[in-house]
Amino acid sequence: MTPNGTAETADGIDPVTLEVLRNQLESVAEEMGQTLIRGAYSPNIKERRDCSTALFDAAGRMVAQAEHIPVHLGAMPAAVDAVREHDPKPGDVFLLNDPFTGGTHLPDVTMVSPIAPGRGGTEDETGDREIVGYAVSRAHHADVGGMTPGSMPAGAQEIYQEGLRLPPTRLVDGGDLQGDVRSLVLANVRNPGERRADLRAQQAANERAEERLADLFDEHGRETVLSGFDAVIDYSRERIAEEIAALPDGVYEATDVLEGDGVTDADIEIAVRVTVDGETIDVDFDGTAAQVAGNLNAPLAVATSAVYFVVRCITDPEIPPNHGCYEPVRVRAPEGTLLNPNPPAAVVGGNVETSQRVTDVVFTALAGAAPDRVPAQGQGTMNNLTIGARDGSFTYYETIGGGFGARANRDGMDGVQVGMTNTLNTPVESLETEYPLRVDRYALREGSGGRGRHRGGLGLERTVTVEEPATVSLLTERRRHAPTGVAGGEDGATGENLIDGESVPAKTTVDVDAGTTVTVRTPGGGGHGDPADRAESDD
Repeated sequence: MTPNGTAETADGIDPVTLEVLRNQLESVAEEMGQTLIRGAYSPNIKERRDCSTALFDAAGRMVAQAEHIPVHLGAMPAAVDAVREHDPKPGDVFLLNDPFTGGTHLPDVTMVSPIAPGRGGTEDETGDREIVGYAVSRAHHADVGGMTPGSMPAGAQEIYQEGLRLPPTRLVDGGDLQGDVRSLVLANVRNPGERRADLRAQQAANERAEERLADLFDEHGRETVLSGFDAVIDYSRERIAEEIAALPDGVYEATDVLEGDGVTDADIEIAVRVTVDGETIDVDFDGTAAQVAGNLNAPLAVATSAVYFVVRCITDPEIPPNHGCYEPVRVRAPEGTLLNPNPPAAVVGGNVETSQRVTDVVFTALAGAAPDRVPAQGQGTMNNLTIGARDGSFTYYETIGGGFGARANRDGMDGVQVGMTNTLNTPVESLETEYPLRVDRYALREGSGGRGRHRGGLGLERTVTVEEPATVSLLTERRRHAPTGVAGGEDGATGENLIDGESVPAKTTVDVDAGTTVTVRTPGGGGHGDPADRAESDD
């Protein structure tokens, strides 16, 4: 029997072939990711793995993804849609990072390549090889220009201040590298040699997808593989619909806040109304604050990505992630608001911080529908730390882990990334080799997890000494509003940022001298359940 209980799918694929194809298509995306990581030069990609890869069909539907960065992956379909509007041809490669045309924020550079295998492929009516899909890689580049090294300025008020903005642009035209386009890109970034190498790694990743798909055509036949695209999407849609149908119908609401936008310290409200109706979920952010002067605005694709992540978490995360998972979910936000801003809004913090709060608020709302599946709040921030030289000689970027919220049946995890990021840390050895930085302290924050029957995860403390004059940018959250506990659990500890031992705002950019220390103390997770019910042996 197939996963949906029939002898074969509507596409004529038997159950064994479907399962084999599903795993092979996912392996294509995974191999793309490994090619990118191995080929990259910047530690942010090769060590922290701040990148994502996916495979799409000719209609722009995601077929398979590598399990990398949630905020990258859920927003990728918008990038493919944007490229498809520019008449892509076999042999083309497109670059883009424009948040208002398929991107997320400017440091996340997306590369989209039409897939038209030479082996096992067919020609269209013009005699060209037929496009059967798209290979997509997205990587956070350590610098894309802008007003500060690292392109993560806390005080940006327009997107023009955040770096080079690329609408869908042909880097390769019919197999021919457009050297003038590459020169233009590299002339507007710091450390262009590193950027060139990382772009080449992305291109190699996309080429790998076409090679592997040609192998699958040889193994199974072109029509079987293309039918497999439809079959795996149908399978995921049916599975997610069943999971949603098992949730109680109803309207679930919640609000939460961000702690200022880098221009003012005033709280910024995010409101959500989630309607579960049969096999569908409607998520409406009407009531959310208007777009702000600072850079916490988030394109709708980013907010949508956060919603997709939450829906996967409260259903069955083992369902293959692809377009089918997204079809039963509708996401809306009024234009001109924090989650659907109009250009030229600054957005660099929206991708990394606002996405985290969207995750928190949608989880809180859906706790009414699935209380045992929703943990206490985790750290709710990526703790973005960027240090770079004005002359472009180095740019270091890192998101720092913290506490995961306690769950109904176990403690939260200590010192991990939560929500919309899934990166590793930069190993101390690599950090000190690559940059003029010294790590003085890297440890768990004892007592930072909220008490409860199950304890919240512990935050981290990281202290770095800057050994050359540099610019430090911090984009962080949960510095005054703690991650909340649930079911009687206590809140986790708030985070704190210090420069030379003095507390600084959650969002700040400052020039520092050699010998300056920068300390980031990350939040702990909230606790779950009454602390009085915790067995002494659990401590």
